[in-house]
Amino acid sequence: MTQPSLNRSQQAEAAEDAGSNPSSNPTLGEVVAQRFDRREILRGGLAGGLAISATLAPRAVAAAEPPPETFPFPELPAGADERHHVAEGHAAEVLIRWGDPVLPGAPAFDPHRQTPAAQAQQFGYNNDFLGFFPLPGASDPAGHGLLVVNHEYTNEELMFPGLGRQDGKAAFAGMSRDLVDIEMAAHGGSVIEVEREGGRWRVVPESAFARRITATTPMRLAGPAAGSDRLRTSADPEGRTVLGMLNNCAGGVTPWGTWLTCEENINYYFQGRLPEGSAEAKNHKRLGMPGNLYGWARFHARFDLAKEPNEPNRFGWVVEIDPFDPTSVPVKRTAMGRFKHEGAAGAMARDGRYVVFQGDDERFDYVYRFVTRDAVNRQYKAANRDILDSGTLSVARFDADGRGTWLPVVFGQGPLTPENGFRDQADVLIETRRAADLLGATKMDRPEDVEANPKTGKVYVMLTNNGRRKADQVDAANPRPDNRFGHIVELSPEGGDFAAKDFAWEVLVRCGDPAIAAVGATFSSATTKDGWFGMPDNCAVDGQGRLWVATDGNSPSRTGRADGIWAMETQGPGRGTAKHFFQVPLGAEMCGPYFTPDDTTFFVAVQHPGEADEEDPTATPATFENPATRWPDFDPALPPRPAVVAITKRGGGKVGA
Repeated sequence: MTQPSLNRSQQAEAAEDAGSNPSSNPTLGEVVAQRFDRREILRGGLAGGLAISATLAPRAVAAAEPPPETFPFPELPAGADERHHVAEGHAAEVLIRWGDPVLPGAPAFDPHRQTPAAQAQQFGYNNDFLGFFPLPGASDPAGHGLLVVNHEYTNEELMFPGLGRQDGKAAFAGMSRDLVDIEMAAHGGSVIEVEREGGRWRVVPESAFARRITATTPMRLAGPAAGSDRLRTSADPEGRTVLGMLNNCAGGVTPWGTWLTCEENINYYFQGRLPEGSAEAKNHKRLGMPGNLYGWARFHARFDLAKEPNEPNRFGWVVEIDPFDPTSVPVKRTAMGRFKHEGAAGAMARDGRYVVFQGDDERFDYVYRFVTRDAVNRQYKAANRDILDSGTLSVARFDADGRGTWLPVVFGQGPLTPENGFRDQADVLIETRRAADLLGATKMDRPEDVEANPKTGKVYVMLTNNGRRKADQVDAANPRPDNRFGHIVELSPEGGDFAAKDFAWEVLVRCGDPAIAAVGATFSSATTKDGWFGMPDNCAVDGQGRLWVATDGNSPSRTGRADGIWAMETQGPGRGTAKHFFQVPLGAEMCGPYFTPDDTTFFVAVQHPGEADEEDPTATPATFENPATRWPDFDPALPPRPAVVAITKRGGGKVGA
């Protein structure tokens, strides 16, 4: 049988696999090689990591004591089928799905008669980041609040009857203006009011807080790059107003009550070629422009590079939104840098400033940190309205001795000067990747979510995978060639201060099947056959300081299991032990893990259920009519629908306890 073309998420991964970093900066694997003899690293990688010091291989403790019951729930067996599953003693219920009403008066979902106007009032597609904001004055703040949701991208083959895939050889021939506009309305984000009644969560209908944000919502550009001539277009000659946000992946929730949502693979939406000798040619190439995964440029000239060469520079930012004011204008905070943002999770520094950690989700790209100039005003939250416009963006360098440092991405410092093509801080931020190249940052294996643990002072970096890393490119922080299963790096900021310039680091775990020596996985020996996983993506730290990991890329053909949530021990004798908690349906990706303040509810997002496992040579391409699963509807008239799931403990209590 002919091998089918890659599905949308696999195609996106393949694009990231190519890498666009031309710098000669050391990779994390090369740092490892400097720290340890290269032959020992490779031998250790092939033998489960036993030749590497305990710093890199927590599995080296062969006869570990039984770990303490940090996660006492019964482990969920790993597998793959068309439904979702959760550990015994817990309930997992769908809260909202693609097409469900968000705005008052939204029409009922009908995929056979969908319109742009209807989609703009309904829950968007491919929900990713989730954040929960307790409602001020609520009798139960952990049981009544606002849930914010990113809608990352769309799968036209699963959304539209009779259409099939439209990129590649199809050349978007089946895409009409209406279908494109539906896609644009399905991107962006949603704000919904949610409430727990009788132990079950529901969406509050006709809420005054309800909001949809799309690829056409007007937004303000703020910070050092706002008004730059490189952000000006024919529609916006001032360079301060942009329509919409694109490919919003993960994000964060600030102490002053705003939602940070991050633009990631912005290159997918652009087509066309820049004129020969264009000033933006190298800049766009560094971000993989044009991506040609969507046909929007056929109907919207701003996505055609030949017509609007500056339009891409208006995307790739962190967007700040006030979820409590549906009339507020979203703001793109340019001080935080421009790249393929995975997330923007933050924590408080010792001196009261706010620290935001960010991963640039592409193979051989970097880990960043932004520290505000000013301390957070805890008493008057409105005083923090523009706090993210002033501060210092830095990029991480991992050294071979297990230490690391944050390198300021600041105009005039080091190589970031006019001699290297930077006129001001705006140029540095618009070309954050090139600036980081020049600074000598460490090339990582697809840095995704980066989360701080306020309980322990540690920071966890999810590194999903890197099939392009060669044996001569391994280093201390990226220790495996052909790293198909990814790993997790733990940072220990100096003095326990998240704003400290320096940090220590070590590999918490190398992922994959520990039973296969060639994989080189380093889970603890207490990890069961159901407990290991590959491709860590998002993560969450609950109120007790426990780490939970969401995955992207597990499948029957890759790992013999679906994506899901795994609990991860980070301290004590059980360090490096993972335990399976939740499983998504076939074809789906696990996203958005977020706890309520009391840890009694765990919200998770299920993306693109129904995609075929097209690395399986027996698979056929998934379509609206023939998806891999019909979760959660199981109705042949309906397509599979991305959804948010609320996980609670039966009988009450903290999730996972």
